[in-house]
Amino acid sequence: MAQQNLYARFAKNTAAICGRSFVFSGAVGIILVWLVTGPYFQFSDTWQLVINTGTTIITFLMVFLIQNTQNRDTEAIQLKLDELIRATQGAHNALLDLEELEQENLHAFKNKYLTLAKAAREQLRLGNLDTGTPEV
Repeated sequence: MAQQNLYARFAKNTAAICGRSFVFSGAVGIILVWLVTGPYFQFSDTWQLVINTGTTIITFLMVFLIQNTQNRDTEAIQLKLDELIRATQGAHNALLDLEELEQENLHAFKNKYLTLAKAAREQLRLGNLDTGTPEV
């Protein structure tokens, strides 16, 4: 558990730092230095390999960090949405934890809401309101 917390803190802090403008500026600076040194190294294969290897390693590691922070953010958003559904009178509690359903169950819910949206647009077209609870 402590190791997961350590990685989560590391991923969160690293993502926060890497998202700042000075890190982007530093990356652009490294690329500019690499470009300027091209003639000095006669645009050799080693010169190209340096930037290719560096960017590959950084990209490989950043994928895991980004995925970690994305997973955490998505889970937090889902929990907040679940709480809003749970606390809203008239909301369908069956929509709680919807992201855990199988694809065919998700499609059934989606089709239900597509039908509701189509009916609401038709009501708007007729000059009526599209607010309220359509099931009532």
